[in-house]
Amino acid sequence: MNFEESLDSADILILRALQRNAKLTIKELASEANLSPSPTFERVKRLERDGYIRRYVAVVDAEKVGNGIIVLCNVSLKKHSKEHMREFMDEVMKVDEVVECYNTSGDYDYLMKLYVRDMQHYRSIVMDSLGVLDCVGSLHSIFVIGEVKKSDSVPIWGRE
Repeated sequence: MNFEESLDSADILILRALQRNAKLTIKELASEANLSPSPTFERVKRLERDGYIRRYVAVVDAEKVGNGIIVLCNVSLKKHSKEHMREFMDEVMKVDEVVECYNTSGDYDYLMKLYVRDMQHYRSIVMDSLGVLDCVGSLHSIFVIGEVKKSDSVPIWGRE
């Protein structure tokens, strides 16, 4: 079953509202979805149970906690074997500064997003962790100068 068969316009309104502010009360959500609180509560519980809502989080300002530099790092493996891929993925999971990692097509095998304090901090990650793995062929780092658009929301298309 695809999402369009299981989500109606009220579900979509609820999901969008929770992405904007997960601290909304059921009463506030009900108002956004044009429903009464009781069915809104039941819908939220169903959306959680069915996996549409995976979790609730606070979005922390990276700069305010001392990790104001964003690094995008493309990684090429030496060889495309299960062993090399597993070794790399296992190490990535241990590095807290890596907040996103994608297996990609094209010139590179992986794209990572990291938050670091400064250049020395990033250098230590490369020199002591990711860059010393036998499976890694090359790392290509891109340092973000400024964010043009950033969103923690997923677009939700559907009936409205």
